[in-house]
Amino acid sequence: MLEFLGNRRHELLKLLVREKTGLTVDEIAGQLSITRNAVRQHLAGLMNDGVVALGATRPSGGRPERLYVLTERGRESFPRRYSWLAELLVESIRQETGPDGLRKRLVALGNTIARKLLGQNPALTTRRSKIEKISALMEDLGYDTGGKAVNGNTVEAFNCVFHDLALKNPDVCEFDLALLSTFTDSEVEHLECMARGGNACRFKFVARK
Repeated sequence: MLEFLGNRRHELLKLLVREKTGLTVDEIAGQLSITRNAVRQHLAGLMNDGVVALGATRPSGGRPERLYVLTERGRESFPRRYSWLAELLVESIRQETGPDGLRKRLVALGNTIARKLLGQNPALTTRRSKIEKISALMEDLGYDTGGKAVNGNTVEAFNCVFHDLALKNPDVCEFDLALLSTFTDSEVEHLECMARGGNACRFKFVARK
């Protein structure tokens, strides 16, 4: 996300990531050598984007000073090399258990996560409601599904959160398939896959026989 922000807003976020308790408008203005009004304009835009929020107030001997802090979304906008760790873990499991063992572990993990999510959503009683819900959950996770199923039985994801990992380890897709299948109580047909050159990842949900 940082690459899409202007240099000044990028610098402002870097200040806040170093000051976990937050900074005041005056402190930001002083460190960036810009006016207080300019700081307020940048903060308004960043708050609108959900990456900065109002924090606590700080006693100052007079009027309390308002602090501005990074939100969780703001912290996640900084590079974090999760994919590197994930790749190491996947390769370690493959070496320990072999390809079949890796697939079994990914399937087991997908099933476990699905059951946990079902426990958090007890009101879902129909396959269609579960398909719509999993599409919404995938949207929240960054899969870019639009939050809705197509024709009630297909989910299209235009961003794979595991894309780089799946390119090197296609078996990673077994995690998604197991999670989707268990959560929706469906057979899942993987009609298209970006890791295999597709334009999207398309999952069709079919009633179990």
